[in-house]
Amino acid sequence: MTAEPQRRCDMSLTELVTRYLSVAVEFGIPVALSAFALTPQETERIFTAYDQDYHVSRFLRFSNSVGPSYTIDGQPATHVTIDPQIRSIL
Repeated sequence: MTAEPQRRCDMSLTELVTRYLSVAVEFGIPVALSAFALTPQETERIFTAYDQDYHVSRFLRFSNSVGPSYTIDGQPATHVTIDPQIRSIL
């Protein structure tokens, strides 16, 4: 992981994955972005920062379904799925 997304989003990748797993229980399950308990601005800033980082973004899958919608890197999204291979960069 590069230092830039860490600085821009104020949440480490490890913390992001921990929060994801606290809801999903295992990798590969879509989790509502609202479940991360962040403000809409924080949600958009944090996930956009990681989506713009090549080393991280290849493990994140955003989808647009039912629920509060956020703009992640210019695209609407309601859920994120994290691939288990993200462990290789933690």
